[in-house]
Amino acid sequence: MAELDKKEEFASELLNEESLDNIHHVNNPVLDVPAVEKKYLGKATSYLKDGNKFIFTDGKASVEIKVFSDEIIRVRLAPQSSFLDDFSYAIKKDLDLHPISFVLEETEEAYLVKTSVVTCRIQKEDFLVSFENTYGKVINADHKPMHWEENVDFGGYYVYCTKRTAPDEAFFGLGDKSSNLNLRGRRFSNWNSDTYGFGFNQDPLYKTVPFYIGVTEGDAYGIFFDNTFKTYFDFASERNDRTSYWSEGGEMQYYYIHGPQMMEVVKHYHELTGTHFMPPLWAIGYHQCRWSYYPEANVREVATQFRKRQIPCDAIYLDIDYMDGYRCFTWNKRYFPDPKKMIADLAADGFKTVVMIDPGIKVDEDYWVFKEGKENRYFCRRGDDYFMEGYVWPGRCQFPDYTNPKVREWWGTLYRGLVEDGVAGVWNDMNEPAVFGRGTFPGDVRHYYEGFRGSHRKAHNIYGMQMVRSTYDGLKKLQRNKRPFTITRAAYAGTQRYSSVWTGDNIATWEHLRIGTLQLQRLSVSGLSFCGTDIGGFTGEPDGELYTRWMQFGVFSPFMRVHSAGDTRDREPWSFGPEWEAICKKFIELRYKLLPYIYSTFWRQHKYKEPILRPIALIEQHKAQNLLREEEFAFGHHILVSPVLHPGQQSKIVYLPEGNWYGYFDNILYAGGTEHQVDTPLDEMPIFIRGGSVIPEYPVMQYTGEKNIDALRLNIYYNEGRQDSDIYIDHGDTFAYEQSVYNEKHFIVEGKKDGLTVTQNQEGLYNERFDTYKIYFIGLPFAVNKIEVDGVIINTSMDEDNSPYFAVEKEFRKLTIE
Repeated sequence: MAELDKKEEFASELLNEESLDNIHHVNNPVLDVPAVEKKYLGKATSYLKDGNKFIFTDGKASVEIKVFSDEIIRVRLAPQSSFLDDFSYAIKKDLDLHPISFVLEETEEAYLVKTSVVTCRIQKEDFLVSFENTYGKVINADHKPMHWEENVDFGGYYVYCTKRTAPDEAFFGLGDKSSNLNLRGRRFSNWNSDTYGFGFNQDPLYKTVPFYIGVTEGDAYGIFFDNTFKTYFDFASERNDRTSYWSEGGEMQYYYIHGPQMMEVVKHYHELTGTHFMPPLWAIGYHQCRWSYYPEANVREVATQFRKRQIPCDAIYLDIDYMDGYRCFTWNKRYFPDPKKMIADLAADGFKTVVMIDPGIKVDEDYWVFKEGKENRYFCRRGDDYFMEGYVWPGRCQFPDYTNPKVREWWGTLYRGLVEDGVAGVWNDMNEPAVFGRGTFPGDVRHYYEGFRGSHRKAHNIYGMQMVRSTYDGLKKLQRNKRPFTITRAAYAGTQRYSSVWTGDNIATWEHLRIGTLQLQRLSVSGLSFCGTDIGGFTGEPDGELYTRWMQFGVFSPFMRVHSAGDTRDREPWSFGPEWEAICKKFIELRYKLLPYIYSTFWRQHKYKEPILRPIALIEQHKAQNLLREEEFAFGHHILVSPVLHPGQQSKIVYLPEGNWYGYFDNILYAGGTEHQVDTPLDEMPIFIRGGSVIPEYPVMQYTGEKNIDALRLNIYYNEGRQDSDIYIDHGDTFAYEQSVYNEKHFIVEGKKDGLTVTQNQEGLYNERFDTYKIYFIGLPFAVNKIEVDGVIINTSMDEDNSPYFAVEKEFRKLTIE
């Protein structure tokens, strides 16, 4: 097996180091790797039509062009005209895409597959594939024909695609990368890896999302290279005029996604791969974690301190030390003699309990999980039919094959005991998969792969995805219509259908705070919107300032969790002294005040396929300078933030997109479309609200659901012109929203120089518990003479801090103030 590993290493080095024009195997007397010729498509000579797909051939190889919608076209290459089975873990099963119209036209020079918005051109002479908009502008085009070479070690092919790159072209996406937002000039590989303490520009990391967005001359498009093998992307790194992507196996299969706006590209990508289900409301509160909280007295003390200090918190995590000898689905009864009672007591005080589960199952004939897996042959096997074994936390382990539906179903049932004990959420870790000593599984490990059998080379990048899929499905059944909460370290495109993600084992440095802001923006536009970092850094020692600035950023991370290694100082909000505790408390309370806005933003991700975090490039791609901006981003449509990323920083320059913006803390009005120098005192972070927005707020709670909401506060920010806002409300923990048991409120704010009108429309079957709104207007440029709601004059009141507001029935249709 050592020789096989050397061959894999040799092939990998060639792919990484040789020129893209000359990648090929060479004769090597030690490794016995024969020379292999790189082959290119020839002339396109004919085609066949089959429904919404067209198959073109050069007489030997074939290319399939399939029209999924007016904006999405898939390209597949079969070097010997024999396509692989059409199966993908990334593409959702209930795909409901249909082109409105499409035709094929043939000219002397080319075949043209046309929809209402895009034309796919197949050049006859050289088989070059390009995509044009309706005005004939080429948006994306091959630099050379698709090509391949035989993989003499494993069978199949290395497959390649090289695209032309415009001088101004910028690139975004690709999921979990610790580089600048604009990917241009960099080369990346996709191979899920356990990368403890990773650095800036280190690659690969924990997740694989082979989807990117290109922007050139103001127009955006997307490429989703749906290939689970080890894949590579070169964004004009080796050659400034070309971008390439290739893999070590599988098919050259990619989806072209037409824009022309980046937001539209992301939405269409979600049409293919799905959106996140609505999380339980408690899952978007503040979470506290450590490796590890034990014994039970330690867990209880942490919970007691949160409530005593009145710092909101919804969840406490138990890392691997809660287990008996790191055996999954067990309890260490010395540390936790009565886990069910402990979890019930925590729940009574508003805390959910989340536990870690890893894929490595200890080889132990007295361990019930191992015995069941062994008896049913659920564990992965190697090419010679021996079980795959490796060492992780429990010692010698075997690993389930989550690509087998029977194994996934079995794995889901294993959570029964934890659920009966009251565990509310599950955290899947080490699922790249990570193995001590060798990194991961050998390439010859076999996987069922839904019946499309393959080696670990094919299954590696989806192993973690399928693990958390089985966790999600199991919890959904066991928790009886309660929304599961799952979190995974490893992922592939489409994992958002099953789980949230975090960025892994980061370091307590200012550089890593900056890296985290980049990673979360990138993950969000790559489909994985429910994402977060280990606030404060997993390893290393932050000081109070770094921890607090990270906490401020964490408020605007979709997943907000503090986590740290056991050999570092404590990371609770009070661990750095009273000054820092007060600021952390202020910002955690801000998270809870904004929960209705955050929850509504999750709804827009789920229903309307919008990313939660939005880089400036996505908001204003028509400005070239914005393609390089990184420190500002929007959370949803109406809030923009710019985290403080340097120690001792007293001010910073912030760019605000076009329109008017209000400072959150002082309500100062700022003009958009330009940069502003803003102060950054320790107890503030630059936060801005878009003019015309309706921002709902809850009263501060110690945990979600602690207080009944009698009246929902609405902050309405004046702006001249029209602005739309949505507020979404439902049960907060069931799937009833799938049967329209929710309330989605649509507000239209129309401002004039001497007045303002707010109209409200609602849809859904859910009836909220509150009956009224408490409405506060911010930034009115005129004196208020009259407030009228559905024809009735309304008087204002004063709240405890002498701010004027007025109360209206929640069912109002039209409000006018002048």
